[in-house]
Amino acid sequence: MLAPVNGIYGLLSPVAGFVDTQTIGRLFGQIGVIVFIMSIGAFISISFATHSLEVAVAALANRLRSKGWLLIAAVMVLFSLLGTTMGFSVETLGFYALFIPLMAALGYDRLVTAAMIIVGSMVGVMAATVNPFSIGVAAGEAGVGIGDGIVLRSILWVILTAIAVGWVLRYAARVRADPSLSMVGFDETAVGATSDVAAAEQAAGGAAGKGGGTANANAADRTLTGTQKWVLAITAFAFGLMIFSVIPWASLLGGTTGPADYYVTHEVAGVEPFWFELDWWFPQLAMLFLIASVVVGMVARMDEREIVRLIAAGAADMMGPAMVILLAGGISVIMTNTQTLGTILNAMEQLITGASAAAFAVAAMLVNIPLAFLIPSSSGHAALVMPLLSPLADFAGVGRPLTITAWILGHGLTMLVSPTNVVVMGGLAIAGVGYDTYLRFMWPLLVALFVVAAGALALAAILA
Repeated sequence: MLAPVNGIYGLLSPVAGFVDTQTIGRLFGQIGVIVFIMSIGAFISISFATHSLEVAVAALANRLRSKGWLLIAAVMVLFSLLGTTMGFSVETLGFYALFIPLMAALGYDRLVTAAMIIVGSMVGVMAATVNPFSIGVAAGEAGVGIGDGIVLRSILWVILTAIAVGWVLRYAARVRADPSLSMVGFDETAVGATSDVAAAEQAAGGAAGKGGGTANANAADRTLTGTQKWVLAITAFAFGLMIFSVIPWASLLGGTTGPADYYVTHEVAGVEPFWFELDWWFPQLAMLFLIASVVVGMVARMDEREIVRLIAAGAADMMGPAMVILLAGGISVIMTNTQTLGTILNAMEQLITGASAAAFAVAAMLVNIPLAFLIPSSSGHAALVMPLLSPLADFAGVGRPLTITAWILGHGLTMLVSPTNVVVMGGLAIAGVGYDTYLRFMWPLLVALFVVAAGALALAAILA
């Protein structure tokens, strides 16, 4: 079943003699993410060709035309919740093709879409509560339980998520009221969408047409056909299964502490999975959407040449973001192979040694900010720094759970804007938003998040 994916980046098993994505020594890096977003592009291309999403998006835009803010808030809170519990972030790359036409139809620019997805998921990663791929690894290295410190982390999740949602909603409201205030501008078809529903429908149709369909300004006046309803059902099932399949249910529900890896094996060591867990990752997710693409083509009664053409066109549309993701991963490789990490670790130890409890807690967050640029993987970052931070925290009189919280806040704050984070760079590339523009949008939010996080850490250290 995974043969097409295995053929792209699988390795020959020295034991079984078969090509397998799961064999020891398999390729590292960003190829899994690249194949995943290309398969998403293929699926969206063939789905848009049926006009099912075009009609549904226009109808939804018409229904939500005065409640777009509610959609933004709901999506951000959902992604933040998934981020805080299981590190849901890279998976969001698959949602841009769904949200870009919808948000355009509601009168919002591409920056609103990108911020809604990136900030929503990454603020959850920053305020992680029981994420086994960050908190679980750090707790295991520090020798404490994954639930230790969860009260403070839960409070921070609520506060930080509220701040992030408020910031995005503030910009979204301004842009919808006055499109000239947009930091990225509007596509030609989207201009005027805020004041005229028909224009909004045309914007949705135009955006959808990029995936292989033809724009239809009267999309909202059409009703879904039986075939289009089936395509929407397949779409909902594919994305729902994607979310369900990557959640480590046994680790989350059991509160288990142990070594975990997010990007490579996507599993928590020593945890017996529940019977219903799928434990899928990029190979399975890529194959899910490739199979879904073929199924949609068959349901829409397309011939094999049209199915292949649309799959190829959709995958090709994602080559630009794929190259951005590849280069972002290359930055981490250079920094690691040049032994820059060792220099920073030594400077970090010198900085926080001998600090007071409150100063140590804040410093523990600060020193992890530059490290996060070099180590975008929270699992790798935790495994590297927690053996050093834990004994230093003991000498400073700071609890290890609070040190873990300080570490994840520093890591997550950086990941909101890091050029080595594929969630940021890939998402901006897909949405067509410049990195410099994104930084100008984000810096006030970063300051606010830092002030709140630092204040909470210092207060917790003093009261402990």
